[in-house]
Amino acid sequence: MSGFGDELKRTADTMRQVRDRCVWTQQMTHEELIPYLIEESAELVDAVERGDRAEMREELGDLLWQVLFHAELASRADDPFDIDDVARGLNDKMIRRHPHVFGDETAETPERVLELWNAAKAAEKRERTSVLDGVAAGMPSLALAQKLLGKGEQVGVGRELLGEIAAAEAIEQADGMQALPASEEELGDTLLGLVALARARGWDAERALRGRVRELADEIRAAE
Repeated sequence: MSGFGDELKRTADTMRQVRDRCVWTQQMTHEELIPYLIEESAELVDAVERGDRAEMREELGDLLWQVLFHAELASRADDPFDIDDVARGLNDKMIRRHPHVFGDETAETPERVLELWNAAKAAEKRERTSVLDGVAAGMPSLALAQKLLGKGEQVGVGRELLGEIAAAEAIEQADGMQALPASEEELGDTLLGLVALARARGWDAERALRGRVRELADEIRAAE
């Protein structure tokens, strides 16, 4: 293994040369790179879920290339920053958010670590006025729904959904029949079945969930 950072520096220099000499690369913008960033992220997720370590290494490299690409574009903008600025900001943030590692705090449980992380994050984002500030609306709808439900818990929104789940569980116990998924695998089957139902009826499952998630976001903002 080479000295730490040597290959990173070499790859950043490769990106710089590609930007200087490749006509395709020269015409690209941050916005035009977004589909590639999404695709590379999805391919990495796929490799992780399949447990393919060789593929993981390659896809991590492809994702790193996207980071270097964006940083190189940014270094040539009117308000420039480069990959060193990105790394410096990341390092400083991670040190702040791990006071039990780099400071005087102690954390013996994962829950305590999360408390310290959230406290540090809140201190950094004091200008934010909503629990939804910083949530990326462009997330896939399922991931966004899960994220917003967590945010909603902070302001008491979404409890009626938990009530519906509790009611269904009570029916299960009374009837002795399973009405709710009992595992992630069964949940996957249920979700796929709902998508199949939507397709059979000519509905757009993604649009349906995204519309409901928008309503949930409005409910959260109204409750704040």
